[in-house]
Amino acid sequence: MNLPNRITLSRIMLIPVFIVVFFLDVIPQGYNYLVAAIVFAAAAFTDFLDGHIARSRGLVTNLGKFLDPIADKVLVSTALILILVRGNAVLQVLWAQDWVLIAAGCCVAVILARELIVSGFRMVAASAGLVLAADKVGKFKTVFQDIAVIFLLVGAVSFGSAAAGEVLNGIGLAALAIATVLTIWSGISYIVRNRAVLQEKKGEESKA
Repeated sequence: MNLPNRITLSRIMLIPVFIVVFFLDVIPQGYNYLVAAIVFAAAAFTDFLDGHIARSRGLVTNLGKFLDPIADKVLVSTALILILVRGNAVLQVLWAQDWVLIAAGCCVAVILARELIVSGFRMVAASAGLVLAADKVGKFKTVFQDIAVIFLLVGAVSFGSAAAGEVLNGIGLAALAIATVLTIWSGISYIVRNRAVLQEKKGEESKA
């Protein structure tokens, strides 16, 4: 296993660490969320690092193409789900209104649905001997998802200023909204661009 793939695996191994720290309420004033944000940021940075090393050193492999998007999906999905689980704690009081939680929940549902659909699409491609790498829009989508998670987590920390928390939450929610739009765009684009994967070969019976 080459270096980029090991870095990708390290991102996966940081996920349990993130979960434990997120729920570590013994840390006062919500600073467990700040530590969780740092762990998440470190894990997210490995996405850039493994890709840069793989491309610059010619170490791109099918295993890497498979592991990299999986690691991203599990990391971001875990963070978004945990934020919803503790929506009233992570979001500041002034933001923790029903419409905010509903909107955030809808965004997360769309993001998770897209990831499941694309993952299923990749499975169909894999059965045909094809490995499909993520596109550029998908990468931008991941960046905004990462930004959303980090700002929402940092905004949950009690810095002694409610206004600061509201601003950070606002940035996080805006980034989540942008990420959702990019998620829909990248999902549709990904399937349309690779629609040949769903086309049956001539003479092959339909199993639908």
